[in-house]
Amino acid sequence: MKIPHKTIAAALLLTATGLVTLPAHASLNVLTCEPEWAALASEIGGDKLKVASATTALQDPHRIEARPSLIAKTRNADLLICTGLELEVGWLPILLQQSGNPKIAEGQPGNFEAGQFVPRLDIPGKLDRSEGDVHAAGNPHIQQDPHNIAKVADALLKRLSQIDPANAAYYQSRHKDFSTRWNAAMLKWEQQAAPLKGQSIVEHHKNMEYLSNWLGLRAVGTLEAKPGVEPSAAHLNGLLAQLQRQPAKLVMRAAYQDGRASQWLSEHAHIPAVVLPFTVGGDDKAKDLFGLFELSVQRLLEAAK
Repeated sequence: MKIPHKTIAAALLLTATGLVTLPAHASLNVLTCEPEWAALASEIGGDKLKVASATTALQDPHRIEARPSLIAKTRNADLLICTGLELEVGWLPILLQQSGNPKIAEGQPGNFEAGQFVPRLDIPGKLDRSEGDVHAAGNPHIQQDPHNIAKVADALLKRLSQIDPANAAYYQSRHKDFSTRWNAAMLKWEQQAAPLKGQSIVEHHKNMEYLSNWLGLRAVGTLEAKPGVEPSAAHLNGLLAQLQRQPAKLVMRAAYQDGRASQWLSEHAHIPAVVLPFTVGGDDKAKDLFGLFELSVQRLLEAAK
């Protein structure tokens, strides 16, 4: 069958502008850099999306290998959702380059950076790489504050509606339902976590700042002397001496981090060591965004008793 020249020209024009309208039955292929954004995309997109995450909760999101399987997923993505803020700077540019996918190139509607839509903590006054893994745009671990999740959800709704206008009403309906449940859950968590306000804590890496800021926790030390530098015996002993003068209530780490340093400090300072899921999938009970915060608040409360 001969295809009319006007049809071919129209198709080429739509492809060139990146505004290809999907058939009504088609699903958007969504690739996220982190599990929290896969969970959020599924909440809003439902069965209109096919969602995959490039990483798991038990991987350090700073250090991922750009494997051929990831390149293939990137090549087929209609929408890429990442944190940004230099979190994926060590591996995402390789994926984008190797995939050759123009839809998700930087600056295109198919490239969504969650970090652009939230207030950022720890923006350095000056950039000094000798201070370890310092992020020029601010601390990238934004998923630790549920208010940030809500802000990203609002922005993601707009982006999905832009890319897939045929299903905009569906996305809006699911977003409204999610927001209602999320706002109620945040109120509950904040009421439950009120006793944590002002409690002194030690963290493994400066990746819990948004959680601490949300709950009013006060970090008095980190197991890493510098961000991204593994804890040394000398630093841990110095931290132990500091805690004898300025006690902490607990030491916490993310599920993907090595537990030996926090366990050592727990035993020597006689404070609980708390493992938090950090993101969706970091624990069997953190299977979605609601479980993530439910479990995090519960574990902190139990440890702070």
